[in-house]
Amino acid sequence: MTYREAILLGESILQKAKIVDAKNDAWLLLAMACRINHTYYYVHMDEEMSQEQIREYQALLSKRAERIPLQYIVGEQEFMGLKFRVNSNVLIPRQDTETLVEEALKVIEPGMRVLDMCTGSGCIIISILKNTTNVDGAACDISKQALNVAKENARLNGVFVDFERSDLFEHVDEMYDVIVSNPPYIRSDEIPHLMPEVSVFEPHEALDGSEDGLLFYRRIIKDCRANLKPQGRLLFEIGCDQGRQVSQMMQFAGFSDVHVIKDLAGNDRVVSGVFDSKEEKHV
Repeated sequence: MTYREAILLGESILQKAKIVDAKNDAWLLLAMACRINHTYYYVHMDEEMSQEQIREYQALLSKRAERIPLQYIVGEQEFMGLKFRVNSNVLIPRQDTETLVEEALKVIEPGMRVLDMCTGSGCIIISILKNTTNVDGAACDISKQALNVAKENARLNGVFVDFERSDLFEHVDEMYDVIVSNPPYIRSDEIPHLMPEVSVFEPHEALDGSEDGLLFYRRIIKDCRANLKPQGRLLFEIGCDQGRQVSQMMQFAGFSDVHVIKDLAGNDRVVSGVFDSKEEKHV
């Protein structure tokens, strides 16, 4: 089998498995199996592959045809121009979440302390620290396995993050100028209807936001008061239909300058607000 024939075979197999971007995935898996780049491929596309290369490629195709996410197979994903290790213990970083980082960068100044709640792979806090100076970063997650991935990503990207295993604010003791969070926000009954890459293979505890998808917003808004400085800012990633509800919860809890930010697709993606009162009206 030549490299050219392998690409065509892989594309056919993945199309039958209903993979959306079958051609691109087939190429990436071939490149991984054979340890080649585009330049090598175009020079050698009609040369025969070794039996070892064919076996490894076919094994990777089989995994992808089972709808295992491509990122879990190759073991990494790009986010904010940085590379992050990923596995089944963490959500795969998505471009939508870059909106949250970009909004946080607008308000973070040198000397500030930033907390990333429900950090997962660590992509949010690590990206923030890579794009700021003289900022202290901390992050927490309930999953020990997720924190192991996040710690590795911090090392790979050359930043220091104070990681803590914690059920939300349970073990958070410091005060912060900015808290960012991409919490679980999918409604429980929606998860089985998501694409298999998500519903079967991504960690449910990082997806499931309870019956209405808002459980973790309620808990974080209520409990952040002990760890967010006066005039500190809280920023959430949200589902595209949650902007009104989350912004109202923040306003009722004493936040001012609450606004909803859209992502590049024009969907509601981030809610941001300033902690402006010690009087909690209602959450």
